Amino acid sequence: MTAWRDKEEFKARVLEWAAKLGVKVRALYVRPMSRKWASCSTAGTLSVNDELLGLDRELGDYVIVHELLHFSVPNHGKLWKSLMRAHLGDYEKHEDELEKIAHNRVKGSFKLPLPTPSAVA
Repeated sequence: MTAWRDKEEFKARVLEWAAKLGVKVRALYVRPMSRKWASCSTAGTLSVNDELLGLDRELGDYVIVHELLHFSVPNHGKLWKSLMRAHLGDYEKHEDELEKIAHNRVKGSFKLPLPTPSAVA
């Protein structure tokens, strides 16, 4: 598992994806969120749960792309799914992993999965 170094690295990644997807992020917040991984507004504001900083970068990319696509596609219909697949491939595995982590949530924080022995080496 490769977590993010810090908030600035995560924010830089958001801006990379925004450029790639052709969307404008007007405000970006990384903050505690009790019920969601992220949220966005049509005005270009993106708020991201700070718990993502401790998770694998691929999961962060999933959340970033998921939300940034909502700047131009407001629902989870065929177009949104097609764009997710085009940018992230088998994105459903990341969706499933985030759901598992959310289910393990205890008193406002997430129980992070322990790294496998191969990931530690």
